[in-house]
Amino acid sequence: MQACNDHYYTTRDPLGLAGDFTTAPEMSQMFGEMVGAALADVWVRAGRPEVRYVELGPGRGTLASDALRVLRAAGLLPPIHFVETSQTLRGVQAAAVPGAAWHERIEDLPGDKPLLIVGNEFLDALPIRQHVEGVERRVIAAGGGLAFDRDGEIVESSPARDQAVRALGGRLVALGGVALIIDYGFARSGPGDTFQSMKDHRLTAVLDHPGEQDLTSHVDFQRVAEVALEAGACVAGPVDQGPWLERLGIMARARVLANGAPDRAAEIERDRARLCRPDQMGSLFKVLAIRHPDWPSPAGL
Repeated sequence: MQACNDHYYTTRDPLGLAGDFTTAPEMSQMFGEMVGAALADVWVRAGRPEVRYVELGPGRGTLASDALRVLRAAGLLPPIHFVETSQTLRGVQAAAVPGAAWHERIEDLPGDKPLLIVGNEFLDALPIRQHVEGVERRVIAAGGGLAFDRDGEIVESSPARDQAVRALGGRLVALGGVALIIDYGFARSGPGDTFQSMKDHRLTAVLDHPGEQDLTSHVDFQRVAEVALEAGACVAGPVDQGPWLERLGIMARARVLANGAPDRAAEIERDRARLCRPDQMGSLFKVLAIRHPDWPSPAGL
């Protein structure tokens, strides 16, 4: 999974209609604006300290651009830092968010100021392990292609995800600040095969086209919270994305946008519904906050 995704993300821009999938920030500016509003609010309640804005796997920079616009309106112009390994995407991000600095790992982020961190669809792409009756499930060459060496009830784990969350929690405990983790997944740990692949906006067989399709798994938010707590951080959530966006005011924002562009009113409402409705992204996607013990909990959680 790591090898395939390393090749996949370094050789293309996978987002949008011409790519393989579309994320929430690419659907509507409202998503990034609500994230920016949540961060601006928590920053004000923390006493308006000097901070850095950090995004993990920022895609095309669309979320950052929308969120930073709201932060600027609140009086915050922070230095911008992206954790991104893809040189292809770094080029796209540089055009969208001038002045950003890039880092290979969370551990490489500066250690001098509190952090406002966003991780949208970041953890799902980190590699997982699968076990069947306590034995690790492996990929083998068979019949001229690839296959799994065993089947049965699957239990997933992700040491790479644990490491990333541990690094996040440690940074926040040492420096102050808050992280918003937004991803698809489940609130409680449990068995099940969530390994999936996407190509041309359709689910595909995970072992087909290695390195040429997006590989992800659902995030175990209970485990994410446990690792953050072990690092000494505090957590809030997870909550479903739809209610969270609604509590932050996405419906009012949609009305303002529709009033300003009546010809786009139906499109704006369609995008809002896609982000919020339980039968679309509203329930599958979850939001979890990780924060320094002295920082306030973000709104909506």
